[in-house]
Amino acid sequence: MRRRNALAALFLLLILPGFQTPSWALPDELKPVEKVALQPLVAQVRRVKEALNYIGRPLSAAESSSLDAAFEKGGEAAVAGIQGVLAPHVLFAVHINPESRVKVARGPAAAECIQQGWRAFLVRVHNEAGVTAALKVASPNARPLYKRSSNAADPKVSITQGQVGDRWMDIQTFDSRPLNKTLSGLGLEYRIVEIYSRDAGKREAKVEFNVGQGTQDLGFRNEVNILFDCIPSTEVVLGVHDYDGKPSSASFVIRDERGRVYPHNSRRLEPDFFFHAQIYRHHGESVYLPPGKYSIEYGRGPEYYRDRREITVPVGQKTCREDFKVRRWFHAKKLGWYSGDHHVHAAGCAHYESPSEGVTPKSMMRHILGEDLNVGCVLSWGPCWYFQKQFFDGRVSDLSKGDYLMRYDVEVSGFPSSHAGHLCLLRLKEDDYPGTTKIEEWPTWDLPVLAWGKKQGGVVGFSHSGWGLNVNTAELPNYVIPPFNSIGANEYIVDVVHGVVDFISTVDTPYVWELNIWYHTLNCGFRTRISGETDFPCIYGERVGLGRVYCKLDGKLDFDRFCEELKNGRSYAGDGRSHLVDFKVGSLELGTRGSEVRLDKPGKVRISARVAAMLAEKPSPDLRGRPYRQKPYWHIERARLGETRKVPVEVVVNGEAVLRKEIVADGTLRDFSAELELKKSSWVALRILPSAHTNPIFVIVAGKPIRASAKSARWCLESVDQCWSQKKGRIRKSELEVAAKAYEGARQAYRKILSESSD
Repeated sequence: MRRRNALAALFLLLILPGFQTPSWALPDELKPVEKVALQPLVAQVRRVKEALNYIGRPLSAAESSSLDAAFEKGGEAAVAGIQGVLAPHVLFAVHINPESRVKVARGPAAAECIQQGWRAFLVRVHNEAGVTAALKVASPNARPLYKRSSNAADPKVSITQGQVGDRWMDIQTFDSRPLNKTLSGLGLEYRIVEIYSRDAGKREAKVEFNVGQGTQDLGFRNEVNILFDCIPSTEVVLGVHDYDGKPSSASFVIRDERGRVYPHNSRRLEPDFFFHAQIYRHHGESVYLPPGKYSIEYGRGPEYYRDRREITVPVGQKTCREDFKVRRWFHAKKLGWYSGDHHVHAAGCAHYESPSEGVTPKSMMRHILGEDLNVGCVLSWGPCWYFQKQFFDGRVSDLSKGDYLMRYDVEVSGFPSSHAGHLCLLRLKEDDYPGTTKIEEWPTWDLPVLAWGKKQGGVVGFSHSGWGLNVNTAELPNYVIPPFNSIGANEYIVDVVHGVVDFISTVDTPYVWELNIWYHTLNCGFRTRISGETDFPCIYGERVGLGRVYCKLDGKLDFDRFCEELKNGRSYAGDGRSHLVDFKVGSLELGTRGSEVRLDKPGKVRISARVAAMLAEKPSPDLRGRPYRQKPYWHIERARLGETRKVPVEVVVNGEAVLRKEIVADGTLRDFSAELELKKSSWVALRILPSAHTNPIFVIVAGKPIRASAKSARWCLESVDQCWSQKKGRIRKSELEVAAKAYEGARQAYRKILSESSD
């Protein structure tokens, strides 16, 4: 300990401005680096700081402030200041001489590891040769040491058999974003090395660095022997109980006193995801933690409180137990409303180093349970199609449990028609388009794919609807023609006319862009419904179920009936932080009898619902004033009225908010009612924008169809032309004539609707 402290003190002393370095004091690898271009050094160090945050090993608040202060000094003082702040974290000081020979010395950081856990250290690289190759690290004491149990209910790490006793560790460089995979060529920069320990106690390791074959310095100077102190870990068994005391599942974010996340993010294996702060554990499962104090944040989806408590893991115990009880503020299922996220992926985007394969159904089911998501639809798509489609069998997964169902279906993304809009195809019996054996053979536009899905009894619609429908206004509805140049509900403007679209998705793109096209087509008399989705982990990687649809079911949860009620619009979509249940016009409940009320003549109707929302008592400064184009696109905090805890509940008629009442968002379920006078056929809905939105109830007056707005019909007509201008160039020649006829059919329909409408 005394030797380590002395080394750290000497290292810090040597980099202080004005200190005259004795030639004998330190080897070249540890001497302060001077005459470094400051701007690129600051940029690189900022990325290192961001990477440390990402892997759950952040600098302390004091260190972060000191680093910012060093950035401001300018010149050599700034370069020295940066080295001074980061020095206590440097375990390896690498020197690449002008001939590209690599030497390494022990830095001042404490060589402390964790049994069955990962620790991160900095590598200071003095790069005199300007090398831009990858910095490589290896150790004869390292090899793949562990594997995950095949039983997802038992997340413990098991040791691979037959290992050499001297191979007690694993060591890896962290080269993922925000860091570059290779050295920059700058004279000074920092890299991150992560070390895993199988064992507890004192362990020595030889660690070697190089930047390619032949770059090792002579005399074994590219390697260093370090004695590590590996802190024993304790198996912490987690008792997880639901609000009613029954065993349950929950998410846990575990941080030590320095804010470091456990288990170490970047080296997690499924079912724990490296891009999450949280892990999910069922009752009786465990996590390994070294002795110390921890802050644990836990919960179970948006209908639960996020609670926090402190625990202490004792020294010298092999196991200990901590019990957690999650608390609900709302229980939609008790009211007959079941939550679902129909757009979840097990591969691609953020998933692992081989996104073409991804993770197993067991892992996805764990996350569905941990977020209290009653229905999770795991969609196979382009990047993982040939691997993940093995899990599709046209039925609910055998891993489903009671009120928690999982099913594998399809997102048409990465397919030839993707340019026209990605599609969610749910409740399919067959996942291969007729006559195809590979993705490239599928249709190059959406309508035939939607028609095929519906023909086999599927419930089908558009994903992440707002992409390509972006406009530079927050007005809703608005009459700006979007570009129709992306992968959202673009061709929807045509396909809705042909009766092949059950829903468009909301919550995972900006609400103005999603809802505007839906409002306009409703105003033209079409009856597409909305649903809620996350597009996990592509648009949102934080957790499944950030976007949800709540469907009303009479009796027990059943996937087929859930999809039917989604299609019927007996549902509302949102972030799960506000709820609009049992919406009625008169005695007609949303989603029943076609959601249609008939009046012989213009007159008054009474609407009713029960509403609830949950806001923290104090506003979130992080979300205040954030443009609607920035994430999170839907969030109850965006609906907060000023400094209050109130949010507005709005009655929407033909796209316009005609009545508004304020409620306190304290989780209380309240009755809501209002009286409206309708002079013509209209659609009516409720919303807490942007947090929750019901599907519409259609009020037909004197037998006339809904023709709410000539401006909406004109918008739709012009949008067909704009969509065609963007899509026709990517439709296969053999399909172009049929597609052109379908687009012209849509134009004719909108022209007729326009002639029947008035402003």
